[in-house]
Amino acid sequence: MSGRIDLYPTGEISGLKVRPGRVKPYGTSLVPGGVNFSVFSTAATSCTLVLFDKQTRQIMAELVLPDSFRIGDVWSVIIFDLDPERFEYGYRMDGRWDPAAGYRFDPSKILLDPYVRSISGREVWGAQPDRDDKFPYRGFVIPEDFDWYGDTPMEIPSENLIIYEMHVRGFTRHSTSGVAHPGTYAGVVEKIPYLLSLGVNCVELLPVFEFDEFELSVPNPVTGGFNMNYWGYSTVGFYAPKAGFAATGAMGMQADEFKSMVRSLHSAGIEVLLDVVFNHTSEGDHRGPTISFRGLDNMIYYMLTPEGYYHNFSGCGNSLNCNNPIVREMVIECLRFWVAEYHIDGFRFDAAAILGRDSNGEIMNNPPLLESVALDPILKKCKLIAEAWDAGGLYLLGKFPNYGRFAEWNGKFRDDIRDFLRGEPNHAGLLATRLSGSPDLYESSGRGPLASINFITCHDGFSLRDLVSYNHKHNEANAEDNRDGCDDNRSWNCGIEGETTDLNITALRLRQAKNALLALMVARGTPMILMGDEMGRTQWGNNNTYCHDNEGNWLDWSLLEREPELFRFVRLAIAFRLRHPSLRAPRHPRSDTSGALGFPEISWHGRTPWAPDWSHESRLVAAVFATAAATADDVLYYAWNSASSVTMLDLPSLPGQYRWRVLVNTGCVSPLDIYNPGEGPLLLQGVPFLLGAYSSVVLVADVDLS
Repeated sequence: MSGRIDLYPTGEISGLKVRPGRVKPYGTSLVPGGVNFSVFSTAATSCTLVLFDKQTRQIMAELVLPDSFRIGDVWSVIIFDLDPERFEYGYRMDGRWDPAAGYRFDPSKILLDPYVRSISGREVWGAQPDRDDKFPYRGFVIPEDFDWYGDTPMEIPSENLIIYEMHVRGFTRHSTSGVAHPGTYAGVVEKIPYLLSLGVNCVELLPVFEFDEFELSVPNPVTGGFNMNYWGYSTVGFYAPKAGFAATGAMGMQADEFKSMVRSLHSAGIEVLLDVVFNHTSEGDHRGPTISFRGLDNMIYYMLTPEGYYHNFSGCGNSLNCNNPIVREMVIECLRFWVAEYHIDGFRFDAAAILGRDSNGEIMNNPPLLESVALDPILKKCKLIAEAWDAGGLYLLGKFPNYGRFAEWNGKFRDDIRDFLRGEPNHAGLLATRLSGSPDLYESSGRGPLASINFITCHDGFSLRDLVSYNHKHNEANAEDNRDGCDDNRSWNCGIEGETTDLNITALRLRQAKNALLALMVARGTPMILMGDEMGRTQWGNNNTYCHDNEGNWLDWSLLEREPELFRFVRLAIAFRLRHPSLRAPRHPRSDTSGALGFPEISWHGRTPWAPDWSHESRLVAAVFATAAATADDVLYYAWNSASSVTMLDLPSLPGQYRWRVLVNTGCVSPLDIYNPGEGPLLLQGVPFLLGAYSSVVLVADVDLS
């Protein structure tokens, strides 16, 4: 007898040849001669697999799976002679309807497979959906034939990363982008030369798991258009790349296009991190749609109140029950999938504090999900980054259950840099702490500066240009009467609210932007830049642009011509950081450790050497960085004056023929604001240095050969 007995059908359902399937892996998988389907539910009483014709979108067959196709809580079936390119699928699950007890089974709903690898229904961004379609999202099988040409995840050391947070669509959607496929994964590939010219080596993509941009689609009387789910923090399918971000999405080729993007970025030396949203789903609260999880196993997937309502620690209607063993397995398998199948280099976990809550929302001392992710062998070399808070008031910055693996978005770095930038009192010491890699947050637990993802701006809040242009949020375009968005922006408009042609104000704003970006590049930890900050992108004072698919979110590439000075500064500042190991050391600097040229590893100064001013009114911080392994040309003097008046600095003395050479001075205009190595002027020994108002400077020790 040839072949294996389990490769042959043993029965027929709805005219299709079948046999009991393989319970693992969940979802769909291609097997010899057919397709394996596997789905679980702990409380459903029956399972019906619904097949659709991909071209007509009409139902081909409905297969009520017999009890013999069920093992434990898992139904599985192999269907033979089924062409993967011809069908789409979903499930009907029958069972108890008792919302107060947590049961929401409704066999009239056709449900999306939680493990589905590709989803149709939103193939083209912005194409109006059929509101009468009872099954708007349909799963389909994709071939597993992509050629990676030997590509693997890159594993760049975290201390060498320059992260660029970006939105796939917003990066190239603007008419000025000049790409052939604007707003797509393919468009990102076309802009790789730009990313290389800037100097970033890691992109962090806002959500790319399939979501519905029409989820928030309501008329906006202010803009005359519609509010949309632009950011995408509302997942429909965790395993499926967003089809609407693919130029080939209408052809069902989004997976290949995404993989091609990753492969191209890796070839250019750029890592790819994904912003992932495991804290909630797109189904919302009890008033939301039943798409998948709610209809499959509501009590398993969600945190429920005793009355059967949804705990809402996400601020989006529901909270995923991540520490339930079944949901935990789904999350871990999902992360493994993206690493193994898409070669992703790491993940940033949105509202990650929720991932440490139990099914009742209580805080867990040892969250099994986080521990499993941190210790998983497949994820071992991934970057793991937590947003260490949630909308339920849980704030775990510096205390996130990290298991030696998770870094954190450092919200205190953002706040303290912003406060010093705007001249707030009593912040000199806090600035010094942030420049040192935030030892107040991480040193006591044995974590170094690499636990800190340093950022000043991100997608959520003001852009850098708006941070120095607005005192208050201006979210009127959201049509929520300016009630939405954070009020604690810690911003300063430099004297005039919003856009202005006043040359003194615009010059000060440019200087302030340079000051902020320079501090980001000097500080220990891993820096993250927001898309467009390097060229002065504005959101016109809107600090919550989640709902706008328009020029308020798209990167206007003409800014490169209008703001060349800022782009040049950022490009050279990134290169400066990557040249100097003293700025990237993976441990907190110590004043009792010897460095080069007779300096300790870090020393603090003021208007006079070795005399820092930590007083309430101080607006000056100065330091010398000189790690023990540093060469003489890696001894750096950094000073930032956030006061409105100039200050005279007596510089620390250098031995022998060494002199301080100016590398950066934000008080000067381009090209005197930042230099390539060896090009800046040498300073005379013993001559005071005049540091301008609202200015910062970097000097490097160099030999005077004159």
